[in-house]
Amino acid sequence: MLARLLVPLLALLGACTACTGGPGADPVSTQPPEPGQCRALGTDDIARAADESDPVDCADRHTAETFAVGRFPRSVAGDEIDDAALGAHLFDGCRRKFQAFLGGDESVTMRSTVTWSWFRPSDAAWDAGARWWRCDVVGGGEQSVRLLDLPETAKGLLRGKPDDQWMACTDGAAVGDAPTTPCSEDHTWRAVTTIVLGEPADPYPGDDLVKARTRAFCSDSVGAWLGYPVDFDYGFSYFDRVEWDAGNRRSICWARTDR
Repeated sequence: MLARLLVPLLALLGACTACTGGPGADPVSTQPPEPGQCRALGTDDIARAADESDPVDCADRHTAETFAVGRFPRSVAGDEIDDAALGAHLFDGCRRKFQAFLGGDESVTMRSTVTWSWFRPSDAAWDAGARWWRCDVVGGGEQSVRLLDLPETAKGLLRGKPDDQWMACTDGAAVGDAPTTPCSEDHTWRAVTTIVLGEPADPYPGDDLVKARTRAFCSDSVGAWLGYPVDFDYGFSYFDRVEWDAGNRRSICWARTDR
């Protein structure tokens, strides 16, 4: 009889999604989250590597929605939970899925008030064998004063001509002087275009050249967006080698405008 029960018992143990640290210890769940779950996160939460908050009903107030879930392959997920290879593995994939989920092109997505954050299991869950990852669309970023409430689902949020609530502006004397705000609020600068600095296979050209190209291209791009006025102010945001190596080839151009 023992021989018959052995296989079902092992199968049951292998399917277990919670482990304990010993007698009397609370179980540690290794169950991955589900796509489509919503959460009420704050700016401090999205700065953390792990998030164990409970999902909320997406019809209620929430600031984050999970749009992708997966598992790190063994070749990436070793024993080191803080290995930079984890983020590098999923960065490009989540960035593309984020854009597809929102329905906007790369330029519109980069100029929106929504971003994405990724999370891995807690230290305890990792030690128990959890190797999942989760990517959330978030109503803002780490530099935001507060995160924006999202609609019941953010799917298709940037399709067509997005509402100004979801486009990025700022209300400062210069770009970078104030946090990004929705363009539906009072503002002095609007992110109006992005410019491409290189092809996917191009090596990083260096900080100085990225800045010089961005300045030159944004001058022309913002002038065109404003209708070629005689005098206008423009600003720009460019990114470093880390972003380049992750696949970003664009800079953001800002126009001084209240519209």
